[in-house]
Amino acid sequence: MTIDIDWENLGFNYMKLPYRFVTHYKNGQWEAGQLTEDATLHLSESSPALHYGQQAFEGLKAYRTKSGDIQLFRPDENAARLQKTADRLMMPQVPTDLFVSAVKSVVKANHEYVPPYTSGGSLYLRPLLIGVGDIIGVQPAQEYIFTVFAMPVGSYFKGGLTPTNFIVSRDFDRAAPHGTGAAKVGGNYAGSLLPGKQAHDAGYSDVIYLDPATHTKIEEVGSANFFGITKDNEFVTPLSPSILPSITKYSLLYLAEHRLGLKAIEGDVVIADLDRFSEAGACGTAAVISPIAGIQNGDDYHVFYSETEVGPITQKLYDELVGIQKGDVLAPEGWIDKVELD
Repeated sequence: MTIDIDWENLGFNYMKLPYRFVTHYKNGQWEAGQLTEDATLHLSESSPALHYGQQAFEGLKAYRTKSGDIQLFRPDENAARLQKTADRLMMPQVPTDLFVSAVKSVVKANHEYVPPYTSGGSLYLRPLLIGVGDIIGVQPAQEYIFTVFAMPVGSYFKGGLTPTNFIVSRDFDRAAPHGTGAAKVGGNYAGSLLPGKQAHDAGYSDVIYLDPATHTKIEEVGSANFFGITKDNEFVTPLSPSILPSITKYSLLYLAEHRLGLKAIEGDVVIADLDRFSEAGACGTAAVISPIAGIQNGDDYHVFYSETEVGPITQKLYDELVGIQKGDVLAPEGWIDKVELD
């Protein structure tokens, strides 16, 4: 099977590639698993994933370098985060070696679909862990499916980074206090669809969610993490037990301190104190960084660096991280995992 692809005009859409990896957990252990051309999952109608939300997922990318090599960015961190989510939902952990080997096997089998270096695109990978089997009561599944599939996606920002506006949600919370906010589960995203649509309809890119306990501190930006650059050259991101631990965010925290010489801080970001920031952004796997032009908070509209231009520190952070991912900038030890095609 071949797919005719316009590499320069890729979006972020599902594309059925030739191969994906699937393995099953039965009788207390994972099977070896295999690549398959079957893109349909076969599961019982009473699977806990369907009724009680016992499912988790990850997202990561494979990049083609200027020399033509293919590399992954910190896949062991995605494995670790999926393991923590599995613990929260009483699912069996996918061992790191199984996770990474599954991801690599999918990249290798579909290597022709990793976008060229010059396109700015990448191969997006979606690992998925779901509870299956004949269970109807509210209890953990006895059997599980772990699968990894992939699709080529384009650069999030065509023609460079573009600042956009966000609005604070006062009617919706992303997660409950002591809930599953720190786990990458589908329910968190299903609950964000309505406030996200309302924000889009009002002309904003997405919602700024506040902490669910006090509604005084920024937690997340849509499905991404928030960061701000203070006027004193501090890189600040929110710290909360109900925030998804973004691999991109922790990478930026490291680079801000060790490559740009900023003071890196995880701490409170009080919504009433936005004046302390000269720049702000959202960060995650899809866009890496989405610069925030301004935030609408009730009747107050706060502009950061500019409504039309990207702040200089935000741009440097973006260039540094994307350069590492695409092989143009030397990576910190252990951040890059090459996919051997031979």
